[in-house]
Amino acid sequence: MPPYKSCNLCPRNCGADRLAGETGFCGETAGLRIGAALLHFGEEPPLVGKGGSGTIFVSGCNLGCAFCQNYRISQGQAGERALGKTVSAEDFASICAALCGRGAENINVVTGSHAIPAIIEGITAARRRGVHLPVLWNSSAYESLQALELLKDHVDIYLPDLKTLDSGIAAKFFNAKDYPQTASAAILKMADMAQSREKVIVRHLILPGYLESTREVLRWFSQNVKSRAMLSLMTQYTPAGGKANIPDRFLSKEEYDTVMEYLEEFEIEDGFCQELVTGSDWLPDFTRPNPFSSELSVPVWHFTGFK
Repeated sequence: MPPYKSCNLCPRNCGADRLAGETGFCGETAGLRIGAALLHFGEEPPLVGKGGSGTIFVSGCNLGCAFCQNYRISQGQAGERALGKTVSAEDFASICAALCGRGAENINVVTGSHAIPAIIEGITAARRRGVHLPVLWNSSAYESLQALELLKDHVDIYLPDLKTLDSGIAAKFFNAKDYPQTASAAILKMADMAQSREKVIVRHLILPGYLESTREVLRWFSQNVKSRAMLSLMTQYTPAGGKANIPDRFLSKEEYDTVMEYLEEFEIEDGFCQELVTGSDWLPDFTRPNPFSSELSVPVWHFTGFK
């Protein structure tokens, strides 16, 4: 795994020798760690189908969003390392096989940008086992073009975020001032690699009080990838992670209505939009075998073992 030696896998280029056990900016060594795997019924309808999306949550992250809802497995808490268990390629294949056996519609890899070589090994091992479900790449889009090229023959559907195109907001909330140019280039690359428009779904979380950022994201989407990707608007922002200086409220009905007007302004008609979500009952708790409610997910594997 050459990128791990002096790690240049993601745009951080932190140079950690992850093969020797050093942790990169992502908080991870070369070992692939997983927090949970489950049948997820909260994704976009085509991804859920009847059996649910076979979602695998990778531990660690190369961003560090101030209000990350998965912070227990992405960043950890109170100075502790993110939750998760190290798995081999064959372990990963066993998790994929278990999801397949439980009726999953796909294999949905969440936040794996810092572990691409190991994940490719796992996907390859799963294919050898006879798991031929579509593979979804569910990421922040904070990825280098070279790393994305590695995925070309292993991923079927891309689910990138486009969090913001404002470098100030990117630095303040997402810990990466260069996020706008990096993510927009990555999404264009994904659109180039995908075989059809339905195989790229660009997600955007609306931040309360920052509607101009959303407007610029929608403008960019309309001008650059509207004919090659679907849009998924998310309203589920919830103050989480215990960080200061983050928006401290849910999205308002007035803000939601304004964003619907933006969709008309930029003639974005196809895609998905969450209903207005308030409350925190649905937030995941990865210390539990089923991090979500029973309505949203069915546990298959947890870092404590198969379920």
